[in-house]
Amino acid sequence: MDPTVIGTRLASSLIGPLVKKLFAREGPGADLVDKPVRLSALVSFRGERRSLGERELRKLVRELVDRAARETREAPLDAAELAAVADALRRTLLALGDLDLDDMQAVRLGYEALADRLFAEAGGDDLLRLLSYDSTFLYFHLLNSACLHILHFFTQRSAFVARTLVEQSRRLDELIRLTDVLVERLTSRTAQDAVFEQQYARYIATRHSHLTIYGIDLDECREWPLDTAYLSLVATREAEPFAAAGDPLDPAGPERRLPAAPQPVERALAGHERVLLRGVAGSGKTTLVQWLAVTTARQEELTGQLAHLMGRIPFVLPLRTLTRAGAHLPVPGDFLKAVSCPLAGSQPPGWADRVLTAGRGLLLIDGIDEVPEQERARTRRWLADLLAAFPGNLWLVTSRPSAVRDDWLAGDGFTELTLSPMSRENVTVFVRRWHEAAEAEPSLAEALLNAVRTKQDLGRLATNPLMCALICALHRERRGFLPRGRKALYDAALSMLLERRDRERDLAVELDEESQIELLQRLAYWLIRNGRAEMSRSDAVHQLDRLLPSMPYVAAQGSAEEILRHLLVRSGLLREPAVDAVDFVHRTFQDYLGARAAVEERDFDALIAHAHLDQWEDVLRMAVAHARPDERARLLTGLMERGDLEEQYRARLHLLAMACLEHAAKLEPGVREEVERRAGELIPPRHPDVVQKLVDIGPLALELLPGPENVDDDEAAAGVVHTAGLIGGDAALLYLTRYRNHRATIVQEYLSFHWDKFDTETYGDEIVRHLLSSPTATLYLRTPEQLAALRRMGGYNRVDLVGDFGRDLIRECFDETRLETLSLADNSISDLTFLTPYQELRLLYLQSCANLISLAPLKQLPLESLGLMNLPGIQDLDVLYELNLLSTLRLGPAEVTGLASTGIRLENLRHVSLTGDASPAQLRSVVTAFPRMVSLRVLSGTQLDLTPLAAHQHLRRVTTPPDCRLLNADRLPNSIQLNPEP
Repeated sequence: MDPTVIGTRLASSLIGPLVKKLFAREGPGADLVDKPVRLSALVSFRGERRSLGERELRKLVRELVDRAARETREAPLDAAELAAVADALRRTLLALGDLDLDDMQAVRLGYEALADRLFAEAGGDDLLRLLSYDSTFLYFHLLNSACLHILHFFTQRSAFVARTLVEQSRRLDELIRLTDVLVERLTSRTAQDAVFEQQYARYIATRHSHLTIYGIDLDECREWPLDTAYLSLVATREAEPFAAAGDPLDPAGPERRLPAAPQPVERALAGHERVLLRGVAGSGKTTLVQWLAVTTARQEELTGQLAHLMGRIPFVLPLRTLTRAGAHLPVPGDFLKAVSCPLAGSQPPGWADRVLTAGRGLLLIDGIDEVPEQERARTRRWLADLLAAFPGNLWLVTSRPSAVRDDWLAGDGFTELTLSPMSRENVTVFVRRWHEAAEAEPSLAEALLNAVRTKQDLGRLATNPLMCALICALHRERRGFLPRGRKALYDAALSMLLERRDRERDLAVELDEESQIELLQRLAYWLIRNGRAEMSRSDAVHQLDRLLPSMPYVAAQGSAEEILRHLLVRSGLLREPAVDAVDFVHRTFQDYLGARAAVEERDFDALIAHAHLDQWEDVLRMAVAHARPDERARLLTGLMERGDLEEQYRARLHLLAMACLEHAAKLEPGVREEVERRAGELIPPRHPDVVQKLVDIGPLALELLPGPENVDDDEAAAGVVHTAGLIGGDAALLYLTRYRNHRATIVQEYLSFHWDKFDTETYGDEIVRHLLSSPTATLYLRTPEQLAALRRMGGYNRVDLVGDFGRDLIRECFDETRLETLSLADNSISDLTFLTPYQELRLLYLQSCANLISLAPLKQLPLESLGLMNLPGIQDLDVLYELNLLSTLRLGPAEVTGLASTGIRLENLRHVSLTGDASPAQLRSVVTAFPRMVSLRVLSGTQLDLTPLAAHQHLRRVTTPPDCRLLNADRLPNSIQLNPEP
């Protein structure tokens, strides 16, 4: 039987009726939906819409096979063969309900590939066991023809056609946008530049593609591929103004401050050209710099979410290297030379200047904290000059939290973000990856994870990648037994790295652990005293040479140069990052060893004198850990007395003394009481810096925090709740239960905000359940587990959802008759039609929902307040004209510009809030678009020219950020109050 005969003679009249009956009819109201439809939801022989029974399907398929066999007029098959073909085809078509495909994916596959998927899903070759050669051909061609008609059926469904057009439009718009981005960024590139940039990109992708993984292999230095090692952490912005209950977007209400929702740190530059990223030692700042450099170098792998990196050139500029030995900071043409890039000599003349002039640079400036204090002003001027000369590039500057003041780069438009500690999920992923890379038993990883979850002191240590790596290594080395406390952990780690690495080695230089520590701490303390993160090789040799006469055993092993070479090769703590440069593999080890040297030298006065400097903060803590009880008392008393005398450093020094108590295993009770008393005077915390210092202290700080009965001020109560939430742990949860019935909205919302820091079920029962009776608070949800827990508690009517919560999940969890306030951020949802049944919804907040293309469904909602920020796909802002009840609006910079382009005037709007810097042009647009605006709140920015507001006839209140520089405020009429008291 010629298979082509069947393919050409099988008419639509044979298969069309069967295909139509395979799928359920669309009910009334079928329309554009948020996602393609799963095939299992379309078939008519299963589920609630079942209309085709097993017997009827068997009959339809048998008729199809019989007619097909008759119409071919070839050698006929006998009845048994036809029955076997019909049974195989019926079983195959039933598999439509099991395919993990939606209708759009099926059409993209094509009919032949769909036939192959159905054949495999239904049993594959097992279907052909009873079929002859001719029967097999008949089966396959009937299947192919059926699949062709199935796909034709899909394309005729009105909802499918509409969705397909929308999807194609989105893809085309995205392609056009990305093409425009590339054209704009690459127009200045010469052919010679293009060739060099390819070479440079390959170098960057290779040079930064590995990380050191601590403790994996004690015999050899093991590196971890960045693609495997990189762990996506989150960062938060400083607290944002938050309006009063009743209308969270109403600028007329008293200001509240809540932390912004955490965002993936690698996307920090997506919405900001300039970012200052703060993070503690070992938190992953340098790893992020490497990831951004490698990702940008691999241009062909960039996705739409990383479009801001397309066409850009990464420059990795570690400040510890650039400022080595007081060197002059480089101009762009010397960037590659300054970091010892081997391609520096082959770059085309003027290439770096052309890249930055075209706004194509990604400048990754790592480690402000590693610049000596006396040189930071010079570094600041260098950075400011670069910013002024080359606007339009992307800049990421990293630093430890307290290295520079809050507004150090604010005047240059930098957004400040802070790396958050690793979440439980982060720790779980890291530990399992570490053990996989170490080829360790999976059971060892699970045992460690159980210990981290159940032992609070261990859980507090596992908050950043460095500490997690050390814990993993020690847990494996000690077969599950781990030291308690940070000092004990460092002691064990040093022992592991220094002594066990040399086990069973035939070495020319043999040094015991104590000798190596003595040598290393001399180098570490020299670096600390000189405010350096690196030293020249000659300086290192000089320091060792001075020490050797007092260490005859070590001196007998070789010269200072030979001893240094041994430490570089074998210690695992010292390295040579460039020619004639020596540093520690991580600043944490430098501080720990330097503190030990300072205590041995009895440099207590020097420690106290430098305690206000960020580079000495961890040194002080570790010094208290190394010191004897009387020495600890001397150090802590000195910190308190200096704080008493120097008001500008009082809070910092007194809280540092409190933080040191964690490491003071034995201390005179009177000294401890004085430390706690002085720290208590700073509580309740009213400034973010004080909050962070208390968090650094850990559970000890919980003992200082007052209960609700001793706090009269709602803002103060919110501060202590925020502090306890950030500290985390069982003790913090017990403390927070005392505030769960507090009546202040801001306190309730801070309680909700920290849900993701604790076990979902426990915190839900102990805290969140008590918030559900609040008439004003908003609940903040970050995970599907929280959403499921809330659903079990009966739901709520005011929620803030950050993350990719789908339409169906939202519909399942929230009652259409109750939901009043909804915020969606970082969501991939593409259509808002699913919200139209929520006829009690009064406030809607949309932020960073990149796939949204239309606001049209909002016309069917009774919205009174609306927030639109960072919605690049929205083109129909004129829909706002039809929202007759809308009186309050919050807009991002792009949305202000987009609204101005429509030319509409919104007469109903009374209260307007703006996020991001507001230029005079944007303020003029606001004045024009909102002629009856009563209040305006500008939520962020460093400078604001108020001139455009002077002529507004109805404006009565203007609120700006506390540190914002205001220009031409004197031009405002007396009818406009500027930053009135709440």
